[in-house]
Amino acid sequence: MANLINKIALVTGASRGIGAAIARRLAADGASVAITYTRGADAAAEVVNAIHAAGGRAIAVQADATSTTAVNAAVAETVKTFGGLDILVNNAGTAIPKPFEETTLEELDQMLDLNVRGVFIATQAALKHLKEGGRVINIGSCVGERAITPGLAAYSATKAAVKLFTQGLSREVGPRGITVNNVQPGPIDTDLNPASGDWAKPQLENTALKRYGHVDDIAAMVAFVAGPEASYITGASLTVDGGTIA
Repeated sequence: MANLINKIALVTGASRGIGAAIARRLAADGASVAITYTRGADAAAEVVNAIHAAGGRAIAVQADATSTTAVNAAVAETVKTFGGLDILVNNAGTAIPKPFEETTLEELDQMLDLNVRGVFIATQAALKHLKEGGRVINIGSCVGERAITPGLAAYSATKAAVKLFTQGLSREVGPRGITVNNVQPGPIDTDLNPASGDWAKPQLENTALKRYGHVDDIAAMVAFVAGPEASYITGASLTVDGGTIA
């Protein structure tokens, strides 16, 4: 695959898990890739080194996804290093699974700040540089489509916001030839949501395939949406969840 040669991508929160897999896949498909991270410089460096070892181009930029100043600086660094920006992947996000009545205001603010405000901040910064053929790809969640897992009421609400933001923004920037889409993972085996964890059982029971997905499953969908064959797809929510909300 070389669908993304000469393209430049920025993936937020990509030092591990789904974000790291997305960065590696976009680079494998030919894109120059910048990743952001808040903590975990070593993990971010591993992602960049793996891309370099495979013959790709990548940089890592420390940037709190909730900070307008930091995100604007990360976008500027991407443009300065690679000469532009074609693809933004809003991957940075967090879930704090617990009953809503037990969720603290600080935890609610954390999810809203990262999952919603962070998407707004990065998208505004990126749109200053995206041209015709540009891509904004948001990483939502299947529970933003249908809230079926107890303990995720607030998280589901933030991802539902991402879905509606995707739809609304797609109409605003469509005339510029920019597409905006929302990839909605289901249970994916990561450090934050391991398939062997205590929280896995109810998620497995909800899937049609009775198994967790792999980070590469999400990366493949993002790579498709970023590529030329998806040029007529916009405002869509594309669910990769093993049949969780089927």
